[in-house]
Amino acid sequence: MAPQRHEDKIIIPLDVAGEADAIALVDAIPNANFWKVGLELFVSAGNSILPKLRDRQKQIFLDLKFHDIPNTMARACRAAASYGVDLLTVHPTAGRNALKAAKEAATEGAIAAGKTPPKLIAVTLLTSLNSRDLAFDLKIPIELPEYALQMAILARECGLDGAVCSPQEAEQLRRVCGDDFLLVCPGVRPTWYDKGDQRRTATPKQALQAGADYLVIGRPVTTAADPIAAFDRIVSELE
Repeated sequence: MAPQRHEDKIIIPLDVAGEADAIALVDAIPNANFWKVGLELFVSAGNSILPKLRDRQKQIFLDLKFHDIPNTMARACRAAASYGVDLLTVHPTAGRNALKAAKEAATEGAIAAGKTPPKLIAVTLLTSLNSRDLAFDLKIPIELPEYALQMAILARECGLDGAVCSPQEAEQLRRVCGDDFLLVCPGVRPTWYDKGDQRRTATPKQALQAGADYLVIGRPVTTAADPIAAFDRIVSELE
């Protein structure tokens, strides 16, 4: 189910090199409830960061973007789900069999550990990529919005709970995939912050209006001189 409070719709990435820096950042923004643990932090710090977030009553987006053969995907998702995370990502290009195996294993792993199964979501296309990258570098001969939609439809057909997409694709995915399909949008930037390496962006309010359930917003908050004020400013702009 999508969150109701605006502050619960914002996911802040813990894009730091170690556990100490991650905990310091979480404690510096106590009113932020949802945090993303990605590859950098998970590889450097391991899974010990996860119970520390849970001890602080934080929700966890474990963004490891698994992409492998079905057996490996299933084993990885089973292990990840046992941590009690709320969101977990996979790449839909692993294929239908891998996605079905991942969903089943994530549910089994969580239940075996006495946890609530995570929402398993598919990364339609990285927001650092644009139409030219898709066509010329990846040699995919369909338009970017259609590609993102097809990846989301595949995920839904395989029983996944939602998709990661840019705000530009959110409206179409919401219309086709329905209201019970979670949409997580990175590439969200307030008007007062530079886009950086994100190519397909929108403001937080535009992303919500397009159909996003969750907004991944990092540097506008984490690099601010006053992170609490920056977070509160974004929340106020959503109201």
